[in-house]
Amino acid sequence: MTTRDRLLGLTVVLLWGLNFLAIRIGLDHFPPFFFAALRFAVIAVPVLLFIPRPQVRMRWILLYGIGFGILQFAFLFTAMRVGMPTGLASLVLQSSAPFTVLLGTLFLRERIRPLQVAGIAVAMAGMTVIGWDRLEHATLAPVLLTLAGGLGWAFGNIGARQATTESPGINPLHLMLWTTAIPPLPMFALSAFAEGPTTGVHALVESFSSTGWPALAALAYIVVLATIAGTGLWTYLMSRYPAGIVAPFSLLVPVVGIAAAWAFLDETPTPLSLVGGVVVIAGAFAATSGKRRTVAPDQAIELDAAAGQPKQLAKA
Repeated sequence: MTTRDRLLGLTVVLLWGLNFLAIRIGLDHFPPFFFAALRFAVIAVPVLLFIPRPQVRMRWILLYGIGFGILQFAFLFTAMRVGMPTGLASLVLQSSAPFTVLLGTLFLRERIRPLQVAGIAVAMAGMTVIGWDRLEHATLAPVLLTLAGGLGWAFGNIGARQATTESPGINPLHLMLWTTAIPPLPMFALSAFAEGPTTGVHALVESFSSTGWPALAALAYIVVLATIAGTGLWTYLMSRYPAGIVAPFSLLVPVVGIAAAWAFLDETPTPLSLVGGVVVIAGAFAATSGKRRTVAPDQAIELDAAAGQPKQLAKA
């Protein structure tokens, strides 16, 4: 992975880490399913009107949208609404990284280098340290719900990877934007059934009051920075590298999330949590490092989409 792309990955980490603060503020005002539907509906309406549909098979758009948009946020928002601490949520959700690597190996036949395996193992050990230390602050149900959200995110990653592999010339941002059209209707329907047909509408109206504006500001951050900017960059990286290379970056998100929760929500981490965070950083960087094979200048190469390894082409 190039230095430029690694910096883009770290930018996503920062945007998504701070995103958990915005989610907490939004969930203090909106019901979870309605909030999840609203965040995508705000983007989906102009996308359907002005952004051409990317030329990929609809199955991958659906997989991306259902996994990343519906499953991830339905489970995550519910978990945080029923008691999952913000910092711990940012940690447990990153179970998407090993889930993605596993799904990439099972369904895409992606090869995992030994250094990647070691790096992921170290990062997961760091997550285990933090989780062990912080688990006393959450009951089992919110943790399981957040893990389910991580699995949904992993399926979304596979959909993004397959779409960009089959159609390498597509605009990754357009792909991501079009997936936002998938969650709103199912999530609004789920909200009406589980939360009441008028609960979300009343919360939306009240958000325009002097006490409700923080929820609107949180929604704006989630839509513009976390979803459009962050997910757009994430999709771009997934289009350039195997899932096992990109996914470990998400292991850094809880470091930002826990620090932000510490600074703004008084969720004070213990020394053991901080040690675990350092271990996560070390493992994630090891998992995303590695040299590419090189060939002679007069030899054409093509990136094997499945394995992520260059393969030599016959000369013309």
